[in-house]
Amino acid sequence: MTVSPSAPPAPAAAPPPPAAGPVRRTAHRVRRPGRVRRIALPYLLLLPALLLELLIHLIPMVMGIVASFRELTQFHIRDWTGAPWTGFDNYELAVDVNRPVGEALLGSFLTTCLFTVLSVGLCWFLGTAAAVFMQESFRGRGFLRALFLVPYALPVYAAVITWSFMFQRDNGMINHVLHDQLGIGGAEHTFWLLGDNSFWALLIVSVWKGWPFAFLIVTAALQNVPRELYEAAALDGAGVWQQIRRITLPSVGAVNQVLLLVLFLWTFNDFNTPFVLFGKSAPEAADLISIHIYQSSFVTWNFGTGSAMSVLLLLFLLLVTAVYLLVTMRGRRKSDA
Repeated sequence: MTVSPSAPPAPAAAPPPPAAGPVRRTAHRVRRPGRVRRIALPYLLLLPALLLELLIHLIPMVMGIVASFRELTQFHIRDWTGAPWTGFDNYELAVDVNRPVGEALLGSFLTTCLFTVLSVGLCWFLGTAAAVFMQESFRGRGFLRALFLVPYALPVYAAVITWSFMFQRDNGMINHVLHDQLGIGGAEHTFWLLGDNSFWALLIVSVWKGWPFAFLIVTAALQNVPRELYEAAALDGAGVWQQIRRITLPSVGAVNQVLLLVLFLWTFNDFNTPFVLFGKSAPEAADLISIHIYQSSFVTWNFGTGSAMSVLLLLFLLLVTAVYLLVTMRGRRKSDA
């Protein structure tokens, strides 16, 4: 028997090379130019708006606050920085209701509050009613929607000037229709732009040009309300008013909170409407605080007192906004809980 020789043993694996010492790699993140451009592009796009906001709003606001602490009259207009420093005298004059300036400002403030409550309430009511009515599909709905938005789309000056012609006593369309055509109020024409009627004329114009905005916002909010809710409520026997109360209003509650705040701020600060409708001197019944501050500043040339009134108006609006937001946030938290 032949025995084959055994195979030679395999060579041993070479030992691994000695481990080298730890190599420290310093990571240098090099930002590419494209990455820098992408990061800086949004800020560059916002820069023109920020500059305009600074030039148009912030700088004049700061200058107005500084002017409210000075005796700035027509004698110091050329060099307003040299006007005497009066401290809080202008504010004391504006809030002292026992003096003519403070008494007139208080009357204007109360008139503005009443006007704002009526205007905002009517704008919201008409806008919401029109939006609910337009939810149902019918022939001509698109035309009516476009027609409702015409007052909002028109320039303010063109619209108010048209209303001022319509409110003319002798040849205005309002008196022609009411007195000559319908015989309401007798043959004597009514003064709409003078006396107590000026308040109602201003209110009509404000509501006419403001309610389409409420209609537009509420209509957009109602698009997110499922139609199945109304169908289920109708099957359960709920009427139209119950559906509006239980479904429509709660569904647009968050939108209404913002809408009412915006309408309040716009209406309380409205200057264009009374200025175009009445001119520089509005009647006492329609003496809104915006036109009152304008008269105190640019008619009597007492810019220090007018600036103090403007600062007080700003503080009032900030206070009302803060309180409103706190109340609505607490109400929303309670409803969510």
